[in-house]
Amino acid sequence: MPNPRTADALTAIGVFLQAQQDAGYAAETIRLRGRLLTEYLEHALDEEKTAALAAEELVRPERADSWLGAAGVGGTRRRNTLTGPDATAAHDSQRARIQTYNTFVDHLGLSGLQRPYPPAGHGDRLEPEQAHKLLRTLAVRRPTGANAATAIRTAAVAALVAATGHTVPQLHKLNVTDVDLQRSPVPVVTVNDFEHLLDKDTVAILRRWLDVRAGITKALEGSDPGYLWIPTKPGRERAGVQPPKPGLTRAAVRTLHAAHRSLVLQIVGVPLRPYALLPRT
Repeated sequence: MPNPRTADALTAIGVFLQAQQDAGYAAETIRLRGRLLTEYLEHALDEEKTAALAAEELVRPERADSWLGAAGVGGTRRRNTLTGPDATAAHDSQRARIQTYNTFVDHLGLSGLQRPYPPAGHGDRLEPEQAHKLLRTLAVRRPTGANAATAIRTAAVAALVAATGHTVPQLHKLNVTDVDLQRSPVPVVTVNDFEHLLDKDTVAILRRWLDVRAGITKALEGSDPGYLWIPTKPGRERAGVQPPKPGLTRAAVRTLHAAHRSLVLQIVGVPLRPYALLPRT
């Protein structure tokens, strides 16, 4: 069996991504890691003025640090961001790059080359105007190949994160009855027995999601259990067992997170997690 460390880096990346798929990683995670490793390889080849590198040459710490440094100041960016084309890289973007690199060197059996993660913090939390701009964008733009129902659900989850200051796990157990869009004079959502007022933009996004949700649960023929966040399409068959129809179970927290990261990445080029929309404290 060929030594993966001495294989061409591009080939090694392909083998790594296939191994990730075989291990059951989410398609969004595999796509992101493939994009980041390609970015890393292109940066290294450009710096070395060469057409190819072996995998063990690519993952040298000095090359990884050069890539992370360039990415940190926007040097590898291919599209605009919410804060302009010259903005520094988001904390989540850099963490995703480091995690991808560390997973790749683990795959090569070179765990000693792992790079340290940046300190935890809230540096990725958006300013109010940035958060509002992102929410507007999520509500109206549909990336190529995106499921429309998933996109609307993602926008609705993001809008409630911003409106309530609660995280996705805290909003996960909401039921349709917790949202009162007919409340006068201001619609509300009740989270942990506390009522949060909803602005008109959030109300509009929630109305769209509830309309889409109603279309999905119509097939349940009256057995809708009332969960606010539901899967937008059937899951995969496992061990010959058919998955439940969308609406009979809650959408998993990891599903809501993955949908958010994937949609935001496609739209603005940064895999921001929903907590970026939480108010700064």
